[in-house]
Amino acid sequence: VQLQASGGGSVQAGDSLTLSCTISGRTFNGLAMAWFRQVPGKEREFVAGISGSGGSIYYAESMRGRFAVSRGNARDTVYLQMNSLKPEDTAVYFCATARRVSRSHVPGRYDSWGQGTQVTVSS
Repeated sequence: VQLQASGGGSVQAGDSLTLSCTISGRTFNGLAMAWFRQVPGKEREFVAGISGSGGSIYYAESMRGRFAVSRGNARDTVYLQMNSLKPEDTAVYFCATARRVSRSHVPGRYDSWGQGTQVTVSS
């Protein structure tokens, strides 16, 4: 599985940004998928995820209501819509998939990772 994350950039606080994660060689069907983020010196943090069946979407509490994750119609792209961005949202954002779990907040449960895309939010 190869994942490609894109859409990062530099924005002002309060702005919106949409990240994309595209999978190569197959669709996301049957794979648990999640977005994580990481800042230097800190552990990778769960942001949002879609269960392997696609029937469950879940968020980290601090992102609930501001972020929305969805799948494209072709099931080969997952989007992370981020609204009302704050400077503390500044991080490298990664997408990841897992074959052995249906859903998880734990980075170690995910076995394929995209390369990350930088999001910088200025105050």
